[in-house]
Amino acid sequence: MLNRRISMAHLLRVLGVALAVMAFGAPAMAQSRIKDITSVEGVRTNQLIGYGLVVGLNGTGDSLRNSPFTRQSLEAMMEQLGVNIRDANANTRNVAAVMVTAELPPFATPGSRIDVTVSTMGDARNLMGGTLLVTALTGADGQVYAVAQGSVQTGAVAGSGASGSSVTRGVPTAGRIAAGAVVERETGFDLSSMPIVRLALRNPDFTTAQRIAQVINAVHPGTAYAENGTVVAVRAPAGRDMASFLSGIENLSVPVDSPARVIIDEVNGVIVMGDDVRISTVAIAQGNLTISVQESPAVSQPEPFSRGETVVVPQSDVSVEEERGRELRIVNQGASLSDLVNGLNALGVSPRDMISILQAIRAAGALQAEIEVM
Repeated sequence: MLNRRISMAHLLRVLGVALAVMAFGAPAMAQSRIKDITSVEGVRTNQLIGYGLVVGLNGTGDSLRNSPFTRQSLEAMMEQLGVNIRDANANTRNVAAVMVTAELPPFATPGSRIDVTVSTMGDARNLMGGTLLVTALTGADGQVYAVAQGSVQTGAVAGSGASGSSVTRGVPTAGRIAAGAVVERETGFDLSSMPIVRLALRNPDFTTAQRIAQVINAVHPGTAYAENGTVVAVRAPAGRDMASFLSGIENLSVPVDSPARVIIDEVNGVIVMGDDVRISTVAIAQGNLTISVQESPAVSQPEPFSRGETVVVPQSDVSVEEERGRELRIVNQGASLSDLVNGLNALGVSPRDMISILQAIRAAGALQAEIEVM
């Protein structure tokens, strides 16, 4: 009786360990934070652009004879400073006309600084050591949102010799100015006055959108609903401002779903398959057929005193070889991604052959996934 009790206790202990192992070994659906899979509609960066001059170049700027826009810009700038150089025969190569671009972050306030990128327009060879003069940066509406100025950092190395040989590393005709622009105007996006904010999924999916709404409503009932597979609308609860409400829900975790998709890059021979890719019952065989043609010309010599001519007679040897050892393999109904990969690897196929096999499986109607060829 005692032995039976010990055996029963041991059995229950073993069963408990097995259940724990099964619980930990069960695959869990991947979860992501709402802030990582969505973006707030209207909260985005804005592109800015401007035209300016870089001065202080050591003979590596634009040739004023070949770049009339640089000459015109230089003359106009000097006139504003009270100097007239239109009648002068200026032929300096220390000035370069550049385009200045930047991105204005959302909620940027006047006085904050942003990075700018400077790129040459003419035949300037190097911007190293140059200084960008005051340049107004405008948006798509034509309004000035920032003003840029500062020393240009190219991060490139360039050198040339008297014989014409040169060495260049990097791109010396483009550079950046860290914190080189001062914001002068706000974009006017007022989040606090918005009663409803729409969250846009970066990868649209109806299931994920519904799960986001369910997770938010579990914490704040009745505040979220999915408009479609791309947008989830949220409303701040009574007594909560929109900014604090969004900061509270953006860290909630949501199980993300995605459609079954196969991405094929035929140029580089790359295949990426999602975990939800499934295969119906299908048989696959793959092998290589090699045809060899060998030419071994022979000489035909005429008999003595026959007045014949010596000619070359072509002789061709054609052989056909088919690779053995790659039998027909069957992939069963509902095979997963790992089963498919293991089966194709068992056939010993290369990535490029695998691309042809996947396309053939899709043509046969046995691949339950979307194929996207890049």
